[in-house]
Amino acid sequence: MSSRAHRSARHGRRSRRGLRIPVIAAGVATVAALGAAWAGTQALRSPGSAAASASASASASVEAQSRTELAPGTVFVPPADPSSAPATPSASAPAPVPPAEARGSAGASPSPAGSKPGPAAAAPAAKREPAASAPKTTAKAAFAPGYDSAADGQQALDAALRAAAADGKQVLLDFGANWCGNCKAADKVFGQPATNALLNDSYHLVKIDIGSQNSANFSILRKYSSGGGSYKMPVLIVLSPPGTVRTDTHQSGNPALTADGLGSFLRQWS
Repeated sequence: MSSRAHRSARHGRRSRRGLRIPVIAAGVATVAALGAAWAGTQALRSPGSAAASASASASASVEAQSRTELAPGTVFVPPADPSSAPATPSASAPAPVPPAEARGSAGASPSPAGSKPGPAAAAPAAKREPAASAPKTTAKAAFAPGYDSAADGQQALDAALRAAAADGKQVLLDFGANWCGNCKAADKVFGQPATNALLNDSYHLVKIDIGSQNSANFSILRKYSSGGGSYKMPVLIVLSPPGTVRTDTHQSGNPALTADGLGSFLRQWS
């Protein structure tokens, strides 16, 4: 009897062990399936991020290569970033201003009924015309070489366009850098009496620094000279009084930086 009970107990333990094996196997299979699903999800996500990462590294390497392979007297101007462009506020129309007669009549109190009109106002005395004065002569501005890195390029450009609209002169934009040898050579010629006379007679000169990596000045350059990348300095751009580009040496190439070359350039676009 005891031997039968002992055999029955051993058979029960074997049965329980037999039941555990399928349960463990099923658990292992479930974990493996979950792992495969997670790996598949990561595989679906990874191509986009990998492509974006590869694109970013490629553009960074191109930019770095462009910076390191610049020829002397050139500067690298990165392309515009559309996401960084400020939103343009909508301009509200100003309130109409009433004419002087309407403002005067609106402020006057009505005359009571039956009141007598007052005496007629005396006619104003005739104004004496001032004697004609001799036209004022303004001294020509002395040429200042170099580029002011602290100057507001847009403010200087706006002032030059306002002056050009008044006197009909052209606006000459001179983009350069204080460390640029070609810019220094051009400055020497611009400072010579004959060339300086051409500048003063026909142009409003605006010198804008692009050698100190000023993003605002880069924006002005990109506005009037399309694209980005490597610019050979100085970049000379002639604008008409309304602000239209007439010529751009980034596209046409610089003239010879001599009295004859720059003088011919200034006479051609004056």
